[in-house]
Amino acid sequence: MYALSCAHKLYPFGTRLKVTNTTNYKTVECVVNDRGPFVSGRDIDLSYGAAKAIGLIGPGTASVYLQVAGRDSSYVKTVKMEAGDRRGPFAVQVGSFSDGTNAIRLKTAVDLEYGNVYIQETSVSGGIYYRVRVGNFPLLKDALATAEKLGQEGYPVMVVKADVKI
Repeated sequence: MYALSCAHKLYPFGTRLKVTNTTNYKTVECVVNDRGPFVSGRDIDLSYGAAKAIGLIGPGTASVYLQVAGRDSSYVKTVKMEAGDRRGPFAVQVGSFSDGTNAIRLKTAVDLEYGNVYIQETSVSGGIYYRVRVGNFPLLKDALATAEKLGQEGYPVMVVKADVKI
C-alpha cells in the first residue's frame, strides 16, 4: 500500500514508470507489480504511496503522463517444465491458488493479452486448488514460446501436460 507501485494492463511486471500528474506536475516513479485497472477509461492504478506522492489522494483520479523509466529484471521468471512426456497437448500454468477469487483475478489479467485462459479446479492432499492455465498447445515448442513470453512479463510459469485433449 505504501510502496511506490502500480497496476497496468500491458506493461510487463517490473517496468518502472515515471508518472506525472498533469494538474500539478508532481511526478513519482513506481514499479508495475499488478494487472489492472479494470475500470473503463483508466490506464493505471497507483498504490496509496504513489498516489499520495503526486497529490491524488483527495481527487482520486486525474490525467497523468506516463514515461517508461526502465525495468527491474528481477521480475523476469524462468520457465519450468513439469511435463516429462514430450507429446502434447501442453498448457502453461501461470498460477495456483487455494482461493478461487485470486484465480479469477489472475485469469482476467492474463486474458487481456492471451487467448484460451482457463481455471482448472483440482484436489491436492484434501485441499481444493484453482490452477490458472493458458493453452492447450499440441506442440511443446508453442507452449514454451508462450511460457517464455509470460515469464518475461513477470509471471511464474510452468509448462505442464494438459488434462484436456485437443
